[in-house]
This record gives sequence, C-alpha cells and structure tokens, in this order.
Amino acid sequence: MAPGQTAERADKMSTAERLQIKQSAAAVQRRWKGQFNTETIERFIVESMDQLLPNARVTTWIPVLVEQLTNDRLRALMRLESERTDLNPSVLFLCVHNAGRSQMAAGFMRHIAGDRVDVFSGGSEPAESLNRAAVAAMAERGIDIGTELPKPWADEVVRAADVIVTMGCGDACPFYPGKRYVDWELDDPAGKPLEEVRPIRDEIERRVIALIAELGVEPAQPA
Repeated sequence: MAPGQTAERADKMSTAERLQIKQSAAAVQRRWKGQFNTETIERFIVESMDQLLPNARVTTWIPVLVEQLTNDRLRALMRLESERTDLNPSVLFLCVHNAGRSQMAAGFMRHIAGDRVDVFSGGSEPAESLNRAAVAAMAERGIDIGTELPKPWADEVVRAADVIVTMGCGDACPFYPGKRYVDWELDDPAGKPLEEVRPIRDEIERRVIALIAELGVEPAQPA
C-alpha cells in the first residue's frame, strides 16, 4: 500500500460516509467494551480501514465492511489470547471473491452447527457484492446470507482457525505451517444461473455436514 493511499481515499469519502464510519466504529466499541481496551479497538478499526480502502470498489459499503472485518478480527484475537482449552472449533472458508462458495459454506456451517463452531470466511480478491444466485440458492434452504459482504481474509483470523477450507484461491490463499488445510474442488458459481448454482450449493452442504461430523460437533439444527 503506497504511503498516504488510504488517507487519500478517505478524503474522497462523502460526509455521509464519514458519519457511517463513525457509527460503525461506535457499534464495534459497544460490542467489545469490557473485553478489549479502547486503544486496541481503535487500532483494529484503523487497520481494517487501511486494509479495505485502497482496494475498495464501492465505498458505500466501506462502513459495514469495516465493522464486519473488525468484529471478525477481534473475535479471532479473543481465541488467540484465550487460555481456555475447551473453545469451540473454528473454521475459515476461503475462496477468490468471497461472494459465492465460501459464503454458502459459512452460511451452512452457522445454520447447522449454530454457535458450536466459530465460523469465518474471506477472499483473496473480494468482489463488490455477493453472488445473487448464491443468495437465492441459500434462501431456498431457509438460510439468509444476504447481509454478508465479501471481505478479505485477515491475519488474526487465519491464525485463529483450526481448519482452513480453501476453494479455488490456489497460491493466493494464505499458508501457515501447522494449520489443517482442506481443499474443496468446486465449480465457481460466478456468472451461473440459479439452476446451475443449486448443485454447487448441494455439494457444499454435503461437505459441510461431513466436516461438522469430523469435528465431533453435534449439529444444532437437523441437516
């Protein structure tokens, strides 16, 4: 990232967007108050902006993205700093755009495993928005992923994950020695109509159910 690039991009944000950023920051502060000090929260918010702003295609979503990415990073940091030995397993789903495959997998994992698995997702080259056909396909299963946004992976999240599931991002996916990696070869739903996304969705569901069983987690919802 070139020096001043983030500041230059931030200077181009409208007054409304700046206000939204402040509101998102305030929401993060409220959520993590008492668990992290103010300095840590503010640093993570700024770092999330530094990561998002230089490559942002649609600045309208930046406040929400900053909030989502910061919350994910702080949630991961809690795992990394915890001395507990009974933490729920954590799974990170990674694909290229974080707009289809990884979002559907994360949606199924949250729905079936509930809060018994900590779920994260990210992309090496996040898209502008979610794949509409993927959102529609998941809605047919009664799972709403429409409020999610494509976001990049973060270092803390990768380090906190027990299992990292990659889907087509190849060498662009982060590699950390000692981590358990699982590669799922799946068709990319990008540009495909709903009828062609359904089989991809069904295969992802099957693999998520199998992974939950491998983790020894009792499903919170019937598969």
